Amino acid sequence: MSLPITHSRGATWFSALTSNQTPYTDYPASLLVVDAILAGQLARFISIVPDSENRFPRVRNGEIGLVEGWSLARAVHEVIDADRDAARKRPIIAIVDVASQAYGRREEAYGIHQALAGAAGAYAQARLAGHPVIALIVGKAMSGAFLAHGYQANRLIALNDPGVLVHAMGKAAAARITQRSVEDLEAFAATVPPMAYDIANYQTLGLLWRLLDDINAEAPGEEDLARVNATLIAALADIEAETTRDLNSRQGGANRQASVRVRKMLSQQW
Repeated sequence: MSLPITHSRGATWFSALTSNQTPYTDYPASLLVVDAILAGQLARFISIVPDSENRFPRVRNGEIGLVEGWSLARAVHEVIDADRDAARKRPIIAIVDVASQAYGRREEAYGIHQALAGAAGAYAQARLAGHPVIALIVGKAMSGAFLAHGYQANRLIALNDPGVLVHAMGKAAAARITQRSVEDLEAFAATVPPMAYDIANYQTLGLLWRLLDDINAEAPGEEDLARVNATLIAALADIEAETTRDLNSRQGGANRQASVRVRKMLSQQW
């Protein structure tokens, strides 16, 4: 039997931001969930982590599979239901370090698209119901896993670190699909920002609220933790000051102008 994987950036930051609270035990080992204090109020912290003993082999390295998708949805809907009549809705903090969605025959046969849609839909419902949703990207944010866990947040915050990567597909898979070598793909991505993997290019799309420099992503110290906590609190205040909970604030990026024009033309025609 393989030993459980205990280290990941998602697990490290989950523990640091929740003061090492013990995660709730009624979730799978691949999903960490707990309510901890942020800005003087309870907030729900959620992170996907590797589980080398997962019964689904395709999700042992931090991917999101069937169980993870539905469990994410449950973790978010619990907050929505509990705070339905509350004047101030509980914040939800998605700590993002996800390799991809699970690729496997069982996953496809049993509807991984529905599981991931359930998770993404839960985050969107929470945001529209008034819950401030913040995603902190500390590692990989790949493919359908990022869409299910983090992308629907009111605010996206990322660490400016070489290990923080955002893309629709891993490099090896993208190289196979485009019939290029990984080296050719990297050279191509260097000239086309939307194809790049690094977080600096991703920032030019206008999707990030903050990009934090000089943070130790692997082993955060007290100063790192204090800066990230302060940024989360600032994001919370920024969200609560808004009158709407849509995602229109993401449309101002330097490399997002084509999307803006398409949206304008669609609104005119429809």
